[in-house]
Amino acid sequence: MTVIDLEHEVELRHLEHFLAVAEEGSFTRAAARIHLVQSALSVSIRSLERELGGRLFDRTTHHVQLTDAGQALLVEARRTLAAAEAARDAVAAVHGGVRGTVRVGIMHSLALIDLGGLLARYYRERPMVQIVPSALPGGSTELARQVTDGRLDLAFVALPGEYPPGLTVHPLASEPMSLACPPDHPYADHPVIPLADLDGARFVDFPPGWGTRRSVDQLFLESGLQREIAVEVADIPTVVDLVRAGFGFAFLSPSLVPDPRRVALRPTQPRPMFSVSLITPDDRPPSAATRALIDLVRATYPTPGSDGSDGSDMA
Repeated sequence: MTVIDLEHEVELRHLEHFLAVAEEGSFTRAAARIHLVQSALSVSIRSLERELGGRLFDRTTHHVQLTDAGQALLVEARRTLAAAEAARDAVAAVHGGVRGTVRVGIMHSLALIDLGGLLARYYRERPMVQIVPSALPGGSTELARQVTDGRLDLAFVALPGEYPPGLTVHPLASEPMSLACPPDHPYADHPVIPLADLDGARFVDFPPGWGTRRSVDQLFLESGLQREIAVEVADIPTVVDLVRAGFGFAFLSPSLVPDPRRVALRPTQPRPMFSVSLITPDDRPPSAATRALIDLVRATYPTPGSDGSDGSDMA
């Protein structure tokens, strides 16, 4: 594969155009994303294909798919553009402060940390940086994938167990999840509910990619128990409403329940955990703007136990 010369800005633009088409799977959506007319985008891609000596996309009427050569270029394009952005950021930092864009992945509900306060403080200190937050329907699993792929610079996620390869994980905070049931259910009067009592029970739960869902699935699997997922809902208030109506149980992190009086929250034994972490990619250095946000988050929320405690107060 031809080595891309970073000195030629037109070639960097070609890579940016290529990346937009690859991620959108459509010339029309890619053109709208980068504010370029579609004909000019097509010319840019054909020029890049001529330069590299191979076809990068299989084009059909309704979809655009990467060829094997395109898949190979995708990784290198992201690395090249990240390096170019880091170089620009380094020069900008010398001539008047940190600039650039930070693409941040966030969960739909993130109450264990004050993300709004963090981003507000960051913006006050670095007003020339643009923060672009993204909440994805696939939850923490999709956020982790996009950090690995280079679509996000960092993300706040909640995944149990081992994280996918290619990521650096910074634990931030955690809390035990509780069983949610209607206030008039017999379980509402139990101080602790044995998890085995829930074998075969109906549940209202989140989509499979959400960290809370994966934590509960993992706990039931490890305990040799089963449960029936009556419905999947990507919205916490709706889950609470369905539980209150008797549609099924749910495991919820207490900090995420908007009004704890609407449902009874009771501990189980054992119980799943809700743990929030900051993830960053292993294979590319962060820009100056991204590095500053990482440092702020880690200074505000040190890794549990790094202060000499064992983090047992959150277990």
